[in-house]
Amino acid sequence: MGISHRFAASAGLALALLGTDVAAQDVAGSQDHPVIGQRFPGAVITSYDVQEFDEYTLLTGPVTGRNEVTDVEQLEGKVTTIVYEIGLEQTTLEVMRNYENAFKSLGFDILFGCKNDVCGDRDFNHAVVPYMARFAENYRDQRYSAARLDAPDGTTFISLYVIKNLAEGGSRHAWTYARMVVVEIEAMQTELVTVDASEMRSAISETGAVALYGIQFDFDSAKILPASRPALDEIGKLLSDAATLELYVVGHTDNAGTLDYNLDLSRQRAESVVRDLVQTYGIAPGRLDAQGVGYLAPVASNAEESGRAQNRRVELVER
Repeated sequence: MGISHRFAASAGLALALLGTDVAAQDVAGSQDHPVIGQRFPGAVITSYDVQEFDEYTLLTGPVTGRNEVTDVEQLEGKVTTIVYEIGLEQTTLEVMRNYENAFKSLGFDILFGCKNDVCGDRDFNHAVVPYMARFAENYRDQRYSAARLDAPDGTTFISLYVIKNLAEGGSRHAWTYARMVVVEIEAMQTELVTVDASEMRSAISETGAVALYGIQFDFDSAKILPASRPALDEIGKLLSDAATLELYVVGHTDNAGTLDYNLDLSRQRAESVVRDLVQTYGIAPGRLDAQGVGYLAPVASNAEESGRAQNRRVELVER
């Protein structure tokens, strides 16, 4: 996911492009993650690690007590961890606001944000980072943000933890540090992504339905993404070739959010598909019935992103 955008600054703050003199101080072999592309001005990478496939627990809520972590996303994918040393003068608020604005400009949705005791004080500090220099016991001035971006080629999650190093003495006392973890989850590879009209017809004849993963929507929206056109072309061909076929178009979601919200979102997405088929391919409206069932009919566990990806789908069900 090599997304490259200009780093957006919050109101009243200006972020300049980095110079090579700063980057040259980075730990050997490190770089800014390509999803973000840049960093806070003057920041230096002091720790860098990339795991091509690993597990990561993303905190999406406060920590209410020692080992009491309940609001999380259990992720699997490429995990990149970058630690930035930022400086003495910069506040945690300044750093966090700049990054959050950058996330939003790139299309990320902020899943959760907190500061200090709202996060969970010391318990949060212990949960969000392993015991490590500069971060350990630094919870008196801490800020956290978790973000998510859904794209046709997969989903990206970001954990950003910013602290003032108040617990440690010496030359780096009261310096600001940021730890960013980026988890990239590739789109699920399945033959249903490229299923053609004849395969759809065979599946419907055999089981009465076919699940499609090639129809994709903007995050938290019923707007169909352009990458969905090949799948819609095949549905249009299916309905044109089988002139008497009538279908329920059923939207399905994962379990993020309330049931009522997902029922409404899944129905709106199904309606978008029906509307496109009618307007683009001339299918008679009476042949299609849009329905949404939210997350009431999962095909995999919603406990992990791989399962949630399978649950986000559109099904064609014979009427």
